[in-house]
Amino acid sequence: MGTTVFERQRPASSVVQHSLAATRHSVFWRDDLPESLTPDRPALAGTVRADLVVVGGGYTGLWSALLATERDPAAKVVIVEAQRVGWAASGRNGGFCEASLTHGSENGQTRWPDEMPTLERLGLENLDAIEAAEARYGMDFQFERTGMLAPAVEPHQVEWLKDWAAEGEEGVVYLDRDEVQAAVASPTYLAGVWEQRTCGMLHPGRMAAELARVCEERGVEIFERSHVTGLDSAGTGVIVSTAGGRVEASRAVLATNAFPSLLKRNRLMTVPVYDYVLMTEPLTADQLASVGWSGRQGIGDLANQFHYYRLTADNRILFGGYDAIYHYGRSVRPEYENRPETWEKLASHFFTTFPQLDGLSFTHKWAGAIDTSTQFTAFFGTARERRVAYAAGFTGLGVASTRFAGEVMLDLLDGVQNERTELEMVRKRPLPFPPEPAAAIGINATRWSLDRADHNRGKRNLLLKTLDALGLGFDS
Repeated sequence: MGTTVFERQRPASSVVQHSLAATRHSVFWRDDLPESLTPDRPALAGTVRADLVVVGGGYTGLWSALLATERDPAAKVVIVEAQRVGWAASGRNGGFCEASLTHGSENGQTRWPDEMPTLERLGLENLDAIEAAEARYGMDFQFERTGMLAPAVEPHQVEWLKDWAAEGEEGVVYLDRDEVQAAVASPTYLAGVWEQRTCGMLHPGRMAAELARVCEERGVEIFERSHVTGLDSAGTGVIVSTAGGRVEASRAVLATNAFPSLLKRNRLMTVPVYDYVLMTEPLTADQLASVGWSGRQGIGDLANQFHYYRLTADNRILFGGYDAIYHYGRSVRPEYENRPETWEKLASHFFTTFPQLDGLSFTHKWAGAIDTSTQFTAFFGTARERRVAYAAGFTGLGVASTRFAGEVMLDLLDGVQNERTELEMVRKRPLPFPPEPAAAIGINATRWSLDRADHNRGKRNLLLKTLDALGLGFDS
């Protein structure tokens, strides 16, 4: 096996230890919110009646509620959230808002080749709508349409980029070594592709908080700290129950994502995979000049175990990814969020990428669970005689596609036939994951194989080739 640049050009351990010495285990995006955007909402108590009840106060649930008020301003909409608005993945992600509804073009072409022109158009329209939402609703979630830079950090990846650029997609620009170094000064960069149109950066915590604020201004009632324990049919409607109360509604949207579904049929459809992130202190003017990065693009490298990183509004660098950890039993637990060995690895990789920032400190470290499906993008459906709609399985690329999912679920509840509901991606369910212990064995064997491929010029072994042939292979 070969080595990667992150092993060949390791920083001194003292650099890593210094950078993490005063790092808080806390989510920067939430710490960065003003108090005005984090009101303390009540828990559900007693019986509340509604036209639509939404289970989950993350992006999927919030967009669903907001879009429901657009369709019927008189409708009574209620959101029930187990923790706080934006507490889970919606408040913990990197803030990459990508147009793709299919977890990248290659994944989509493999699964739904005939639908890709429609899916790509719908994805761009959806991203445009998110960008326009700031002005439309008077929100501020620090949206920047900067695009996405994919750097090659190993020689074999340069050819991948050349092949990608040769496809001639609009807004896809190939950068040779000098050009990519001029864009972002990292000694690891050998070439790059800049997708200029298909990605924006935003503040994840602010988007969740602002969506909640606008929902409430439009009459949506939000209950926090209200863990839903049951979903039952009742006459022509549904009942959502918590320890303290219940919502009786005509229809329901389930937006629980990485957490166990209230529908038995979906219990094996997703697995929670933990992702880890570091956030630096703000860069000084000299530090920022040493990096360049005047285009402020989001960056994601080409490895299977990839890194993603971006600048914040106050010129911090968020740096995350690489390790993706699955725990036996599909569990989502607070103790899984603390993984010092991963944060040390990320810090080491950060200073390999930007050795000129030696001495910089990380202020925040955190983790969260990604709802992973076997098709690596969301699946949809209805239950209880079309009184319940659900979406889950965004697999780490849901910041934008959660809004699309809200539209789809409302279409499904309304019984609407349109180009969204007619998509094969919407109509057909992916394969479920197997039960334990097969799930843990398969997922961890795949992760091991992906790591070997990264250490072997990207060459995929028999397991990965088999998964590819079955439509279960993952290529980041």
